[in-house]
Parts: sequence; C-alpha cells; structure tokens
Amino acid sequence: MKTLAVLEFVNIPLIAGVLAGLLGMPLTVANSAGLVLVLLVLAEGGVYWWLKFTQLSSRAPVPAGMAMYRMISRINVGLLVAGAVVVGAGLVMGASGAQVWPGAALWVFALLEHVNYFHLQLMHDTRADLGHLVRTGRLRRSHLALDMARVSRGPQVGNLRG
Repeated sequence: MKTLAVLEFVNIPLIAGVLAGLLGMPLTVANSAGLVLVLLVLAEGGVYWWLKFTQLSSRAPVPAGMAMYRMISRINVGLLVAGAVVVGAGLVMGASGAQVWPGAALWVFALLEHVNYFHLQLMHDTRADLGHLVRTGRLRRSHLALDMARVSRGPQVGNLRG
C-alpha cells in the first residue's frame, strides 16, 4: 500500500515533466485542463493508498477520510464535466492537433483513473486480480469504493468484494 502511494506521488511530477518538458506539449487551456485533472486524481489516489496503509498498520476498520472521499468523488464528476467542455471547445474551435489532442487524451486518462479509484478496479496487475476477472467475467469494485461503502453501511458490512 505504501508503495502504491509513493508511486502515485512520483507519477505526478514525472507525467508533468515528461509531457511539458521532454515532449514539449503546448500548455494550452485544453491540454492544461486534461493535465491538471490527471494530476489531481493521481494525488487523490496517492493520499488514499497512504490512508489505506495507515489503516492496515493500525488495524482500524476503515481508512480515515472516507466521508471526504465521497465528497471528492462528486466534485471530480463536476471537474471532469468541466474538463470535457474545455477540451470539447478546443476541438470545436478547430485548434491544431498538438493544441488540444494531448488534453483530450489526458482527460480520458483522468476519467479512467477516477473510475479505477472510485468505482471499478480497472488495473489488474496481480494473478489474483486476473483470476477473478477470468472466473467471473466482471471487474471488482475498487478498494476505495469498498471502503466508502463500509463507512456508509456501518461496521456490520463484511467483505464486499465480488
């Protein structure tokens, strides 16, 4: 869990540096909107994994801050809609490829990261994850979604993995 937190935080300057620095992505409004959304969701993920590590270390029933994450999830939806409008406006106004397409790709990445954290586990990087997907043909609920559900339903909720 600690490694996941650290990796998410390392990805923030790495992605920004590679895109803006090494690849020279123009910092247009559309590209900046997509980049900020991705970096924001990665930061939210890094904090969640740190909270999860702390929870497991202390044997607490759920990580701290789950009510806040419920609010963050709703705010993210609004930000993703706003980002889609900004990127869409760039596309409609006929901006050149490098002026808007990186922002569109980053917006899609931010959307997928939001789903991966707040709804369904899209990353399947362990044998157990892949085995579950093959056996059931379904994606698991994300760890964060399970923790938020545990808080809203109380301590009687057991393992919600399915």
